[in-house]
Amino acid sequence: MNLTINSVNSDPSVKILCWYINTTNKIQIARITNIPDWYFERTVFPGERLLFEAPQHAELEVSRSTESGAIVCDRIACDRLQVEEVSTLD
Repeated sequence: MNLTINSVNSDPSVKILCWYINTTNKIQIARITNIPDWYFERTVFPGERLLFEAPQHAELEVSRSTESGAIVCDRIACDRLQVEEVSTLD
């Protein structure tokens, strides 16, 4: 499945590399909705890892359905999902 990120007025220097993993047994929809002129939406299957770039102040909105049919939506600040580089040099 393709990762879709479009930005009209984005400065690449302010984007961060982020990752999210679906630890549930349900399909989830991940999207960024708090950035104007920015589109990101992806279906995330159970156990799937999602790697994406986003502005540092973006929020990842993750939606899933419950057994009762209700939709649960969590918001996670993308700076909390940022990939950290670990040096292997000693």
